[in-house]
Amino acid sequence: MTPPSSGPPPPSGPPPSGKRWHTREDSGIRLDARLRWWHDDEPIEHPRIIELFNTSLVLDEQGRYQLQIGGDWCFVQVEDAAYEVRTVDVTPDERVSVRLSDRTAEALEPATLVVGPEGVLFCRVKGGRAQARFSRDAQYQLGELMEQDESGHLYLRAGQRRLALPVSLEVSGL
Repeated sequence: MTPPSSGPPPPSGPPPSGKRWHTREDSGIRLDARLRWWHDDEPIEHPRIIELFNTSLVLDEQGRYQLQIGGDWCFVQVEDAAYEVRTVDVTPDERVSVRLSDRTAEALEPATLVVGPEGVLFCRVKGGRAQARFSRDAQYQLGELMEQDESGHLYLRAGQRRLALPVSLEVSGL
């Protein structure tokens, strides 16, 4: 009796003209500085694939980014921030929370906020191991929480709590 087929056989021989075979270590997949996905320098545009990649991106113990989809995985190149801050909320316990492109939420660490060269806010996430870039909406939402005291210091207002911001939110070279 012949075992059931588990799909097409893996490719063999040379790749098609202008293409190359990939490995888990060299997937040809990258996330650019504007959080756009690419494969072999071609943009990935299908919304479901983009969402799948965003929710499947993980950082391993060695600080390398992987896409983990089911039991399969590959390394990906991340040019700058790995995650996008999509929304900013104040939680019932008066904390500022950020919701990320991987559909997770975590407390914002105000001390990690920096302004990038284009005036875009960034912060550290995933226990400080990764960088996240604020979307325009999220940056506006955070701005709505900012206040300045009489001495000119900036802070975030989260209910009755005041969370100090870095001394300067001047443009950083990251």
